[in-house]
Amino acid sequence: MNGDLALNWWALALRGVLGIVVGFIAFVLPGVTLVALTFLFGAYALIDGILSFGMAFHAARFHRHWWALALEGIVGVAIAAITLAWPAVTLVALLYLIAAWAVITGIFEIAAAIRMRRIIEHEWLLGLAGAASVIFGLLLFGAPGPGAIVIAWWIGAYALVFGALMLALSFRLRSWSKTGGTLHAV
Repeated sequence: MNGDLALNWWALALRGVLGIVVGFIAFVLPGVTLVALTFLFGAYALIDGILSFGMAFHAARFHRHWWALALEGIVGVAIAAITLAWPAVTLVALLYLIAAWAVITGIFEIAAAIRMRRIIEHEWLLGLAGAASVIFGLLLFGAPGPGAIVIAWWIGAYALVFGALMLALSFRLRSWSKTGGTLHAV
């Protein structure tokens, strides 16, 4: 995986910006209808899954570890398809879909961070983003009954934290790729 994420730093930055935008919308418009929330989440999961597929394809071209990224892409696209195919799904069912997606992708992000620890410093940003995903998913599994506004705020908080961490990691990886693969502690 030597530098695969660094070469695709822009995809991580795009994921981060998308997360921040979704988080901002969730906080500013907490009373959005279930249908709007469903389509917003479905679009986010679809774009995130497609970007993961793109990174997997790029890694496979260079005979690098690609399967975790491809699996993350499959999960993202599958959850998006399920979410968008049944927009009238109940809030509890949507909550469980989002929770499962967050836990699964979080585990893969933690696994990627563990693999990166020998390559760059501050790989903990990806691990922390993965941990945030897992914690968010577990919180949603544990409390499926709160109102739509609270759920919108939880999604907003998660998306803002995850987006900020992905953006920070992307800039760190961009610096790593520009210096020829050497980073020093800041």
